[in-house]
Amino acid sequence: MNLLIKPSSGNCNMRCRYCFYHDIQENRDVFSFGFMTEETLELLIREAFAYAEGECNFGFQGGEPTLSGLDFFRKAVELQKKYNTKGIRVSNAIQTNGLLIDEEWADFLHENHFLVGLSLDGHKDIHDEFRPDAFRKGTYARVLKTAQLLKAKKVDFNVLTVVTGYTASNINKIYNFFRRSDLLYQQYIPCLDPLGAERGKEQWSLTPEKYAKFLKALFDLWYQDLQAGRFIYIRYFENLVGMLLGCPPESCGLSGRCVIQNVVESDGSVYPCDFYALDEMRLGNIHEMSFAEMAESEAAKKFLSAPLHVSDECKGCRWYPICRGGCRRDREPVMDNVPALNYFCPAYKEFFAYAVPRLEEVARDLQRGRRFFPGM
Repeated sequence: MNLLIKPSSGNCNMRCRYCFYHDIQENRDVFSFGFMTEETLELLIREAFAYAEGECNFGFQGGEPTLSGLDFFRKAVELQKKYNTKGIRVSNAIQTNGLLIDEEWADFLHENHFLVGLSLDGHKDIHDEFRPDAFRKGTYARVLKTAQLLKAKKVDFNVLTVVTGYTASNINKIYNFFRRSDLLYQQYIPCLDPLGAERGKEQWSLTPEKYAKFLKALFDLWYQDLQAGRFIYIRYFENLVGMLLGCPPESCGLSGRCVIQNVVESDGSVYPCDFYALDEMRLGNIHEMSFAEMAESEAAKKFLSAPLHVSDECKGCRWYPICRGGCRRDREPVMDNVPALNYFCPAYKEFFAYAVPRLEEVARDLQRGRRFFPGM
């Protein structure tokens, strides 16, 4: 059971220029659902444990989830313990811009084993260009201070970096900055253009050409460090190595099909995916329906069916077994329930031809016990 909870809806104390969820909000009848009440939180957690089997994963995102306050999260942990009567595995994660994280927050995150995704786009010039606060002031120094605090408090965290066209052109500088700063657990997230807009036309847009150069440059840096015995976790590459070893990817964009992520807005409305928290995609509301009922709804079935279509071009592509068509959001528009070819298809073809032989080498070494990945 996976949940991605938005306790603060899309409310945020930053004004990131490329924010995809702000774009989602502008495409809904209700821009913001406000802050989640304790009543909705308790109902959500009770229903989650009633439906879950084996494992229940709680992710908190926004907007900015820490705006809901530390007491909200203390209550969430308390309710998880109360309603986990079946003794299933529970994990908690939070994605944050880091502006409100202080020592009290850090202690709570460490003590309750939260995995933190901290948004940081690189060094000062790059980060502040696209991630100002609500007063249009740069946030780099404050976020870096939070990273240092999380390390000092031994909080498990990854750095989340949005890959814009500008980021892609500066990945050598960004990667080396992260390495010097001992920020060794990294996730790189391709930037999204606004819904329905022509791709590649925004100032921050990431084109297939830029993405291919980015992936190859990042891979060379990562592989060079790996050869020298310096492990740096990069989620995408670790997923690819795992897939070459026959493991299922944990990143849904590599699985070849969508799954219901149970994105829960602050009013209790549930959507299938963070990228599709739209009125027409709404599965229901936990105040009115159970998770089991929403999973069997026509809206859920329709959402899950579209990515199952595999084009003739994909069927004939040598890289399909490791690409699997990619994320649905990069396969818009979906016409007659058939998604388009992935926007980044040329980038993936170029990258896989460049990197797969060395990824296979890494996978073979792992099988023989010659390498160790902390995340695998």
